[in-house]
Amino acid sequence: MNLFETIRQRYSVRAYNDKPVSDEILRPILQAANDAPSAGNLQPFEIVVVRDAAKRLALAKTSYEQWFVAQAPVVLVFFTNPERNREKYGQRGADFYAVQDATIACAYAQLAATAIGLGTCWIGAFDDQTVRDITAAPAAWQPVAILPVGYPTDTPKLRERRALGDLMHNEQARR
Repeated sequence: MNLFETIRQRYSVRAYNDKPVSDEILRPILQAANDAPSAGNLQPFEIVVVRDAAKRLALAKTSYEQWFVAQAPVVLVFFTNPERNREKYGQRGADFYAVQDATIACAYAQLAATAIGLGTCWIGAFDDQTVRDITAAPAAWQPVAILPVGYPTDTPKLRERRALGDLMHNEQARR
């Protein structure tokens, strides 16, 4: 599947079968996240791989009871590590670039998972401190995304998207 097909095929999976995701299958997904661009190539993000069923259930609960998170055999939790950016970029690097870079890494992981036949669903609604507690993450790390990864139970039809002319603005914004 080429990049453009992968982008079109990606959808938010909210039902996973119980087939395990091996380390061999997971590795290229993590490598894609590692290969994502970042400001100054500082990679101010960390990824916690969660396979433990009790921890996945706790992540589902803190994600406002989105129980499908616990169904996925692997959950990736993306954090900023703002200190990796602070020296070079100051407060903006710590507060803003780190978030951008962690989200880009997560998006690359999503596309890599899609390309190899796995499903994901970006979760952005959760209690930050509870996520840190579940993953034993340091207080300085900011969770930005929870990404369940697994084999989807179905393949939905492609979804409707806005027309490019509706979202694109030449030279200046239209109101």
